[in-house]
Amino acid sequence: MAAAPQAPGRGSVRKTRPLTVKTSLNNPYAICWSTLEREHMHFILQTLEDRFKSLGLRKMEDKKKRRKQFLKKPSPDRCGTEVEKSEGPKEKPPEGSEQESGWTPVDVRKQLAIGINEVTRALERNGLLLVLVCRSAKPAILTSHLIQLSLSRAVPACQVPRLSERLAPVIGLKCVLALGFKKTTTAFDAEVRAIIPRVPSLHVPWLQGRPEDSGASLDTASSESRDREVLDTSFEDLSKQKRKLVGSQQAVVLQPLKIKKLIPNPNKIRKPPKGKKTTSK
Repeated sequence: MAAAPQAPGRGSVRKTRPLTVKTSLNNPYAICWSTLEREHMHFILQTLEDRFKSLGLRKMEDKKKRRKQFLKKPSPDRCGTEVEKSEGPKEKPPEGSEQESGWTPVDVRKQLAIGINEVTRALERNGLLLVLVCRSAKPAILTSHLIQLSLSRAVPACQVPRLSERLAPVIGLKCVLALGFKKTTTAFDAEVRAIIPRVPSLHVPWLQGRPEDSGASLDTASSESRDREVLDTSFEDLSKQKRKLVGSQQAVVLQPLKIKKLIPNPNKIRKPPKGKKTTSK
């Protein structure tokens, strides 16, 4: 006779859970900033540093206001006694000693876009002539989106080493990771024209080429005449023109997406348990 199946003992080994693997689709193209020559780097940093110093652009902060923010608010019991003591006449400090917080020449500050977020918004609105990005920005994904965005807007852009190290103390900031010059700028017109020819061209596979005179502003009269021509033409003529343009352009070679498998928490590090808060009676 066949033996009866035996039940597993209590000391049996626990089965390990299968690893949870998450798949992600990544960009197959390797997009990176074009390398800037060392001579051009020194020229860009020196010209901008001299121009900022000559204009006196600087962000001033009132230290007294900054200290007041960190002070604790007085309790309501002490407020009455403190108000009675402070009822006496207060002496006003001299006018020259106080310094208002903010940028010193406000009109010059409005001609610039400082910071990654401000540069991104200005590029989306197509309002910049030149974009400079600091190489010390980490991780690199913080500024990588500016490559496609600046190339799609036909704005010259490059990565400048030591940009934040040289310009941040001059302006009165802790860091300058991105710097953009707006199309309405008048204070940096000569500097932008001198820097643009030294900026290397960017390369994105699906955005081929960049116009040579990207810094030149378009006339309003020419844009209005183009709009009128488009309105006068029929839909069939527009479709024919589009087909001709597509045939003249070079075909872009498409690549499959990279499939990457990620294992969340491979070292199985557990979070420490939250301690119970003791309720004070």
